[in-house]
Amino acid sequence: MGFLQFGQPPTITADNALPGRSVPVLPNPAPHTVLGTPIDGPVPDGMEEAFLALGCYWGAEKIFWELGAYTTSVGFMGGFTENPTYMEVCTGMTGHTETVRVVFDPNKISYGEILQAFFESHDPTTLNRQGNDRGTQYRSAIFASTDEQYETALRTRELYQEVLDGAGRDTIVTEVNKPGQTYFLAEDEHQQYLDKNPFGYNCHARTGLACPVAR
Repeated sequence: MGFLQFGQPPTITADNALPGRSVPVLPNPAPHTVLGTPIDGPVPDGMEEAFLALGCYWGAEKIFWELGAYTTSVGFMGGFTENPTYMEVCTGMTGHTETVRVVFDPNKISYGEILQAFFESHDPTTLNRQGNDRGTQYRSAIFASTDEQYETALRTRELYQEVLDGAGRDTIVTEVNKPGQTYFLAEDEHQQYLDKNPFGYNCHARTGLACPVAR
């Protein structure tokens, strides 16, 4: 995406992370440019939300709006800086990773199927890297919204590791995080980027191996 971290990143803690700000960088988000739905706000009754980090969030978001999500957005999660900007996250000094929020109807698509798309749409064996994108903001991570999601994510990671082991591939480095972490929306120019820029950058790192759906 044009900003890379080189060398060994420092260990980021609440004490040394960038301070951020108390107000969102996108206080009044526009509706989803493809789906027409709100990209922020409460989850509608009967729906769930998933938070997934799989490298550059421009192409990652498109995967999930095409999968049948009610809405999607991009932002940051997993770090310490409150309401960070994209440029701040690119420094590696926030602790955040580029993350996609997916709101979905579980009667139309299951969380297991969302995780299947997640694992098949990037290379979860590369640490802090997807393709040519390098830096802690490109690390692979799942941020569960519920305890059930957390257990499903752990099980799916285990199942996919069995597939990778059978193919002689490396170990998955995807973080699976328990519920409770805060998601911060990115700036407007990053939302639905590939709809606004159809020929824009889209990372295509993959293992090429199918991921089982956890039951």
